[in-house]
Amino acid sequence: MQALWMVLGAFFFATMGVAVKYASASFNTFELVFYRGLISIAFLGLVLRSRGVQLRTAVPFMHVWRSIVGAASLTAWFYAIAFLPLATAMTLNYMSGIWVSAFIVGGALLYGRNERHGPLLGTVLLGFAGVVLTLRPTIDQNQLFAGLIGLLSGMSASLAYLQVTALARAGEPEGRTVFYFAVGTAVTGLLGILWTGFTPWEQIRWQAAAWLLPIGILASLGQWCMTRAYSRGQTLVVASLQYSGIAFASFYSLLLFGDQMPLSAWLGIALIVASGVAATFLRQRAIPNTPAEEH
Repeated sequence: MQALWMVLGAFFFATMGVAVKYASASFNTFELVFYRGLISIAFLGLVLRSRGVQLRTAVPFMHVWRSIVGAASLTAWFYAIAFLPLATAMTLNYMSGIWVSAFIVGGALLYGRNERHGPLLGTVLLGFAGVVLTLRPTIDQNQLFAGLIGLLSGMSASLAYLQVTALARAGEPEGRTVFYFAVGTAVTGLLGILWTGFTPWEQIRWQAAAWLLPIGILASLGQWCMTRAYSRGQTLVVASLQYSGIAFASFYSLLLFGDQMPLSAWLGIALIVASGVAATFLRQRAIPNTPAEEH
């Protein structure tokens, strides 16, 4: 059952990506992050109140750090969605598992440890080979900057999920963790707006504004499903099924936006998915308590 929560969460996130893509026609990235957080706060506040979940926490600073790295990842991801094919943006964000493996291998090399991380290093190199193939079309279309921002979203997501796992081990309910992340995204978006400014509402198309509500609700549902899956499910199964989000995003990318990507880009996506699943398996075999990814 917990594995199904992951598939459902991946579906919600991919569908949220569609809403972000449409809304980005009238709103800048920080505005989308702000409205996403604001709507999620209202939605989750009602849900948590109906369930009797208290917002008081004994680990506020853990929530602060999770919000900082998570909001950085979300902002970069929203930017990538606005300027890249949806399938590409989703894939780059799901690089988090490969980044964690890279950190593990890098740490072992830096401190001269003798662990045998050869196979794990191989999956990391395979994953970054996939990145090269995936980003190749962005160079031809002058989208390389957005591609690099998308890559950074995956790296910061890897830091965010470590904190989510720590919060679960500290006994924090899923709903509370998701709520405080929504608060962090709203604050991050508002700070960014102080720099970029608000888009005047008279310049906004109502069709774009209508997508703000599903962004907040779908993001909240996706976060809740994934947090529950990671905190209660089997790590290897759950972490592998998160890549179903790329399949959903690829379907949307082709059906709704008519994104035309060369074969090399699809091959790159396939390499990233394969290396991500393999890296999760190898990490779990080598380090049984390694946490799983969460977006």
